Amino acid sequence: QVQLVESGGGLVQAGGSLRLSCAASGGTFSAFYMGWFRQAPGYEREFVATISRYGSDKFYSDSVQGRFIVSRDNAKNTVFLQMNSLEPEDTAIYYCAARQITTSKFPYDYDSWGQGTQVTVTS
Repeated sequence: QVQLVESGGGLVQAGGSLRLSCAASGGTFSAFYMGWFRQAPGYEREFVATISRYGSDKFYSDSVQGRFIVSRDNAKNTVFLQMNSLEPEDTAIYYCAARQITTSKFPYDYDSWGQGTQVTVTS
């Protein structure tokens, strides 16, 4: 399994931006499809975005489409989530995850998870 560490979370006002990073180690990064998920208190973990192994395919949830951008730098073993026009409803712990074979929107398909980074958006 690959080890994942997220960073970049914080407190931001509505309308602001944050850029999350997820650094991977212990595996061949380009072999993994990467996903971003989030979990708010009292809610189940939900899909945010996913990116294919070389970044050619990207998928987003309807709630973040047009505001968030997922990217990756395989030379740096890192995947990013650029979050723009943030809303209070985006407040959650954000997790990155890795899997092989293909991309997926379902948390249970992913084998490796980071510890998460808190994002709080104030109104």
